[in-house]
Amino acid sequence: MRDHATALLHAIAGPDAGFRDGQWEAIEEIANGGRALVVQRTGWGKSAVYLIATRLLRDKGAGPTVIVSPLLALMRNQLEMAARMDLRATTVNSTNREEWDEIFVQIRNGEIDLLLISPERLNNQSFLRDAFPRLSASMGLLVVDEAHCISDWGHDFRPDYRRLSRLVTALPATVPILATTATANDRVVRDVADQLGSDIGVFRGPLGRESLALQVIRMPNKADRLAWLAATLPTLPGAGIVYCLTIKDAHRVGLWLRDHGIQARVYTGGTDSDLRLDIEDELSRGTLRTVVATSALGMGYDNPHIHYVIHFQSPGSPVAYYQQVGRAGRAVDRSFGVLLSGAEDREIQDYFINTAFPGEELTRKVLDALTGSELKLTDLEQVVNLSRSRLTGMLKVLEVEEAVGRERGTWFRSGSEWEYPKERVESVVAERRRERDAMTDYIATDQCLMEFLRAQLDDPQAAPCGRCANCIGEPVVATDIPEDLRREALEFLRRSHLPLEPRQMWPAGSGLASLRKEGSEEGRILALWGDPGWAELIRTAVNGNTAFADELVEATAHMIEQWKPEPVPTWVTAVPNAAGTVSDFAEHLAGRLGLEFVPAVTRVRERRKQRTMQNSAQQFRNVHGAFAVNGNRPGPVLLVDDMVDSRWTLTMVGHLLRQAGTEAVLPVALADTSQRSG
Repeated sequence: MRDHATALLHAIAGPDAGFRDGQWEAIEEIANGGRALVVQRTGWGKSAVYLIATRLLRDKGAGPTVIVSPLLALMRNQLEMAARMDLRATTVNSTNREEWDEIFVQIRNGEIDLLLISPERLNNQSFLRDAFPRLSASMGLLVVDEAHCISDWGHDFRPDYRRLSRLVTALPATVPILATTATANDRVVRDVADQLGSDIGVFRGPLGRESLALQVIRMPNKADRLAWLAATLPTLPGAGIVYCLTIKDAHRVGLWLRDHGIQARVYTGGTDSDLRLDIEDELSRGTLRTVVATSALGMGYDNPHIHYVIHFQSPGSPVAYYQQVGRAGRAVDRSFGVLLSGAEDREIQDYFINTAFPGEELTRKVLDALTGSELKLTDLEQVVNLSRSRLTGMLKVLEVEEAVGRERGTWFRSGSEWEYPKERVESVVAERRRERDAMTDYIATDQCLMEFLRAQLDDPQAAPCGRCANCIGEPVVATDIPEDLRREALEFLRRSHLPLEPRQMWPAGSGLASLRKEGSEEGRILALWGDPGWAELIRTAVNGNTAFADELVEATAHMIEQWKPEPVPTWVTAVPNAAGTVSDFAEHLAGRLGLEFVPAVTRVRERRKQRTMQNSAQQFRNVHGAFAVNGNRPGPVLLVDDMVDSRWTLTMVGHLLRQAGTEAVLPVALADTSQRSG
């Protein structure tokens, strides 16, 4: 069997390839019907283990392998490798829905050797009805890739993965199971093993990366980091990835790099799937220099020729950082992983921690609302102050734990008893904060950086690498920032005015007239909250309840002159705040532009801060009836506010102005305070 496995390895990796430590042992365990959890570094060859095991099992007459994999990029790589071993492999995912019927027929006819699915398929009714019965009856091997996603202790917990423990329970004990991950500490390993069966063997290897040299550079100022990237990337070999924590930062970093002659494309959770394919292919072929990405380009992306991974901001845990920086150095002699530590890192990390797990009160509200009722997501958003993504995540967890059910787009309370796991949630949140603090320690440590990361993943063989900046006592990548680039970066941040897209629809059930007829035009935002430059002046004024600086009046006027809005505004008004600072700013702006200022908008009731509202239904309700418009002003108007988060305040006030006869509303805000993840 080993000779056969070696021949299959040569088909995948070339005639000179040999098994790495632990590979054959894991293959043998699975091929003989065992169950295994393989924890090995990225690039070790976990895919080869289950592809070779699949071929061996199929040759012995076993049924097809089902691989549960979270990323389309990983699926495509695996399909290519399977083809080299004459495995009939296919996938069922959101991008090939038109092929599902044919694939289901092939599964029923036993014509598929290997099927790759996302964990979400395990909750898809047509898949469960048409394909799953045949699969569960004849499955030869179950593979759970990126198995740390099963555990809410892991850095990338995904509720849909929890369904796998139920699937495992339903499988015959003779069906082998292989779970793989590169990022699991002892706690995650125990949790995964508990869910996949106590008889599962753990194959764990060292997590060092021999070609990867790590470095930390403290750069609190965002302009400094932009300048450093523009100066440094052209000096680095090959292609690489620049990771950002937010979508907005990814797009701005990408624009900055392109403005400086660096070939760069942006890859985020909001990127179209076809465009993601194009970017991955270009990077793999070596025709793309740099990808600026969020964590959407992370797990499973298999490109052996990445020479550098640079983090524009710090991830929230050493485990997540190890996973992302591990994209570099798989098949190159020397690669670099550089973490640029920014002033905004902790604020963004805390945002992710605080929004990860809805509290008990909110969960109870959802369950109470569903008791005796069947509600859609839009109905639930009226009841509970949660964003659509957080509400969906909560419902997935409750569904997996059988507290709620779903049918044809509506949710209902099941008959099962369920208690909020308060202690576990509190423990997981505490662990997230510990991991955040561990990243702070990583940034400050003078010990070996790779050893630090390996110790965080409970690697018993963690030892100094001899390559990182701390080991050699000097930078592995230059830290200099040319002054001209620093000034240029600050100016870029000051002039990178953000579009303010108008909302097109009211929330369901609002009963208001169409926004398409009585809505605002596209507007402009001067700065992004947390930036250096203008955003610092805005933050100082907002936090101190003081007047906005004259420089902001001039900067906003300059932005409007560059924008050249159509139709041309003939007057200015403001969304009044309690301190009166927004109206004062708008009046000065009107004077600078040579336009009349009219205090046409008044506050008629107090409301909670709009940033505390988490979804459109709650945000709309919070501003509905809070403002009124005095008089009738027909000409186009500049509508000024200090901060914009949900856009519902400007939308509502703009609608009132249109109803009062204003020809067009052109919104202008000083700062965008919204948070958006990858």
